[in-house]
Amino acid sequence: MLTKTYVAKPGELEQKWYLVDGAGKVVGRLATEIATILMGKHRPTYTPHVDTGEYVIVINADQLVFTGRKWEQKEYTYYTGYHRLRADTAGERKAKNPELILIEAVRRMLPKNKLATKMLDKLKVFAGAEHPHQAQKPEPKDLGVRKENTK
Repeated sequence: MLTKTYVAKPGELEQKWYLVDGAGKVVGRLATEIATILMGKHRPTYTPHVDTGEYVIVINADQLVFTGRKWEQKEYTYYTGYHRLRADTAGERKAKNPELILIEAVRRMLPKNKLATKMLDKLKVFAGAEHPHQAQKPEPKDLGVRKENTK
């Protein structure tokens, strides 16, 4: 029996658009499933060195949920380039730019290479229910839902 390993080539696979409603979803759980789709690991044609992922649009990012007391305790630190390391809590970041919470969570779950930038560009996050990507005809997808144990 002769079997061959399939290796996808750039531009060979069709990329779909998915629409995800972030209202009431837990940030980490939603981010892991989005990162999997952006990398293309949900497909049998996954190839690590080729961008085989798909596009994801997230609406209602301002209604995402953290478990526990992470709105007060979780800190995002960044360096300004001038003398100082600054920090924002998750609650402060939500007030300023709620989309950035999900984008940062997904960015940290992607591989640390040149493909990560291309994968992250395929993630579109919007605070409200409106988005400008109706022309791509995104398919609704229910992500970030806790699966019950069926045993």
